[in-house]
Amino acid sequence: MVLDIRLIDIIDIILVAIVFYHLYKLIRGTAALSIFIGIFIIYMFWLIVKALNMELIGALMGQVIGVGVIALIIVFQQEVRRFLLVIGNRYMNRRRFSFGKIFSQEEETGSPREAEEIVRATESMASKKTGALIVLGRKSSLDIYSEGGERIDAIISAELLETIFFKNSPLHDGAVLIEDGKIFAARCPLPITDSISLPPRFGMRHRAAIGISEHTDALVVVVSEESGHITVAEGGEMKEHITPNELRQILLKEKI
Repeated sequence: MVLDIRLIDIIDIILVAIVFYHLYKLIRGTAALSIFIGIFIIYMFWLIVKALNMELIGALMGQVIGVGVIALIIVFQQEVRRFLLVIGNRYMNRRRFSFGKIFSQEEETGSPREAEEIVRATESMASKKTGALIVLGRKSSLDIYSEGGERIDAIISAELLETIFFKNSPLHDGAVLIEDGKIFAARCPLPITDSISLPPRFGMRHRAAIGISEHTDALVVVVSEESGHITVAEGGEMKEHITPNELRQILLKEKI
């Protein structure tokens, strides 16, 4: 028996592999992964039943599989929402179209002054064990996450960041959002990650940092109120015990 494999079949297999890979990235570390594996096993069992022509159990499982799409949407509603956000928001450029960008030969760069102000504020708050959550926008728009917060539209300065996160400040509870070289909102609520594999030492501030980094391509800086340690979240991953100099290099490299 000779298999007739066409180019379109190879492309089909590659696309399916890519879809499953990104699906795994979305649900890894969550309870949804176990549910997905269970559903996958049931589906494979149904295929075997069909291949063996077991009509009775095949008919019963066919009814279950028939309503499976609705069940999947209900069970995986958070993952479906996250997937749609990734498609619609993560790769959407928040910067306006400009003919100047097309004909300009200069690369877009970040400001060393802005990076230095963020580092100064972070280092100072870490030494005082002042909790902080700073979200630095890249391509994804952070505008929808400013809802529920306070719009500021202020120039980045270490003093302003420290004032916002001062424990008696009315703006300290929540995140500061930074886009286009400005602090444009404070006291912003962020989506919390539903990952169940995080260490117990991570509180709500760290979970919010991971959550926003899962939904967008933002770089998130966290200062722990308990330990004073600096942590950076990116793409759902955390880098702990960041020094001020390491943070400076990250911000300059990422052109924040």
